[in-house]
Amino acid sequence: MESKSLGRAVLYGVIAIFLLAIVSSLIFSLLLKFTSVQESSLQYVMTSISFLSIFIGGFITGGNGKEKGWMIGGATGLVYSLIIFLFQYLGYDSLFSVEQIIYHICYILTAMMGGILGVNIVGGPSKA
Repeated sequence: MESKSLGRAVLYGVIAIFLLAIVSSLIFSLLLKFTSVQESSLQYVMTSISFLSIFIGGFITGGNGKEKGWMIGGATGLVYSLIIFLFQYLGYDSLFSVEQIIYHICYILTAMMGGILGVNIVGGPSKA
């Protein structure tokens, strides 16, 4: 696989992750604003949605990359974590906590799983 298609596949996956994050953030903010739902009651739902978004981003990456799903899925999770780290460090002048590091390791592993499934379900090489 050439690096240009690898980069394009990872870019599609990261864009998908951020689009899903934006849509879910909008939905949750509207729920919090216009209902009596408290933020603490949505904590596990928001965590689940974030893992699902990462998985879908890895899946899209794997489908577009067509091979080495673990590698390009992992790259997608790594790029996502790096962007979040840079945003947090440059914008808020703070490093990841131990809890955040564990979350981001799990995000990378989840994106790897999505990449593997994306290659095998959508984009695997044909056996003709």
